[in-house]
Amino acid sequence: KDGDEYFMVDAGGGNGILRILEDMDVDLCHIHSIFVTHEHTDHILGIVWMARMVAAAMKKGKYKGELQIYCHQGLVDTISTICRLTIQGKFYKMIGSRIFLVPVEDGETVHILDYDVTFFDILSTKARQFGFTTILKNGRRFTCAGDEPYNAECRPYVEGSDWLLHEAFCLYRDRDIFEPYEKHHSTVKEACELAKEL
Repeated sequence: KDGDEYFMVDAGGGNGILRILEDMDVDLCHIHSIFVTHEHTDHILGIVWMARMVAAAMKKGKYKGELQIYCHQGLVDTISTICRLTIQGKFYKMIGSRIFLVPVEDGETVHILDYDVTFFDILSTKARQFGFTTILKNGRRFTCAGDEPYNAECRPYVEGSDWLLHEAFCLYRDRDIFEPYEKHHSTVKEACELAKEL
């Protein structure tokens, strides 16, 4: 958040994102920047609802300005296709006129809100996926390391973070029940040990 503007990271797996925003008292008209990390359904499908609701607000004159949806190049067509197939044409037409799918490259820095946000490829073993890092106004580094265990090649982006968003599939004691490693995930204990090290 910067002032009354928000930078959203992923949008969840469906229309539940609208309830979350309502519960958090976040007006979607104050979200002009969204970053989609990767194509998995629990991260990308909510973007359809965001695009649809923002487009509707634009049509009613309630949403000022443009919506920028940042993602890696491979997601641009995916997001566009999902939206084209699922939302009404009058709303889909807003993509490219006031809603923009903005591809970002590994290592590219973009000014979002009042922050310089550097995106990076997390080197996923599954679907291509990006994270990001930025310096907050209080001087602390905030890093989103994506939805897979940290890859040591991403160290220059992740090391020294004061706030590290890192996946954790389950508690360490429950690893035999939930089998996080088979799903390319880690446990809370491992994420915490990594954060301490970095």
